[in-house]
Amino acid sequence: MPEKSLRIIHCFRSPVGGIFRHVRDLAAEHSAAGHQVGIICDSTTGGSYEDALFDAIRPHLALGLTRLPIGRSIAPSDVRAALASYREIKNLQPDILHGHGAKGGAYARIVGSRLRVSRYRVARFYSPHGGSLHYDAARPSGRFFFAIERMMERMTDQLVFVSEHERQTYLDKVGRPRCAEMLVYNGLDSGEFVPVALHREAADFLYIGMMRDLKGPDVFIRAFQQAERLAGRPFKGVMVGDGDDKPRYAAMLKDLGLDDRISLHAAMKARDAFAMARNVVIPSRAEAMPYIVLEAIAGGKPVIASRVGGIPEILGAESPALVQPGNADALATAMVRAVEEPDWLTTAMPSIESFRRRFSAQSMAEAIGQAYIGAHAAPLADRSETTASNIS
Repeated sequence: MPEKSLRIIHCFRSPVGGIFRHVRDLAAEHSAAGHQVGIICDSTTGGSYEDALFDAIRPHLALGLTRLPIGRSIAPSDVRAALASYREIKNLQPDILHGHGAKGGAYARIVGSRLRVSRYRVARFYSPHGGSLHYDAARPSGRFFFAIERMMERMTDQLVFVSEHERQTYLDKVGRPRCAEMLVYNGLDSGEFVPVALHREAADFLYIGMMRDLKGPDVFIRAFQQAERLAGRPFKGVMVGDGDDKPRYAAMLKDLGLDDRISLHAAMKARDAFAMARNVVIPSRAEAMPYIVLEAIAGGKPVIASRVGGIPEILGAESPALVQPGNADALATAMVRAVEEPDWLTTAMPSIESFRRRFSAQSMAEAIGQAYIGAHAAPLADRSETTASNIS
């Protein structure tokens, strides 16, 4: 049992991808450690695959699962969703509110600050997970969101970054935090460090992730086509994932005459997808600390990835498996080499022993759990109550 059992609520928008995985890991580990955990997230995203993931995590959610309509963009509907979140959170009486991503972070910190007006002791944590940090600082939209991030620091007890790249991006675009901060890498369970056996008819390349341009499915498709030209022969590819833009990528495959060599599949467990191809390709234009790269390496899969976000912190800053983001030609060259020289990509992967020590789910949960306990025990900050009064 922990030195103090806490009531922890995680708030985030979309229950897909890395944020959802991160929260599930924390919920399972902290529940096992004796804390009570709950989740508040969007009800309009996700499908049957995500529903199954919720079913698997429910036994760890002593404070339950609450799903509300929460849009991606800032809109008038946010007022209704924030009020509903406030009522739910107030009834649950949490000790810790941890917001993930820009929208979840805003809801958690505003609600937490409103509760603190009444001298309610709740600690407010925020993990950007990329989020608003992906915006361009030179554009008005970027300056707007970074100004909001700066303002929200006054309602934050601790920032939790998942990569040094994310932390440095925050420093560059928002400024040096005026609240406590920490860096804790995402981690994996010990059971995930088992090589994945290939299917008999395994493809050459796998794309797995959200079907949106930020993650680069279009780059994968163009690079695949170019790789076939460079190699002078056809390849076989697999694309796994869901998202609003998926029909557009299906049309792109058909228009390029690739729909007979690249198959599209719904979201599934990562290890099931890994069995479908020899090489994993992560062509993202932006990332924080993507779980899919961690999962692939732990499963013994060779990875080609964009040099973005925290990926160089996983593969190594000078790894030959890294390519320029958005550059289909560079990605195609690496894909051809991976097929023609399979040992090249395998030997480019990090040592599994050091990798396992660095990216442990248990270590991640312990570090964040200790931060929760310390923040909850700290005296209420005067500036938090003052700011909360101004927004209530």
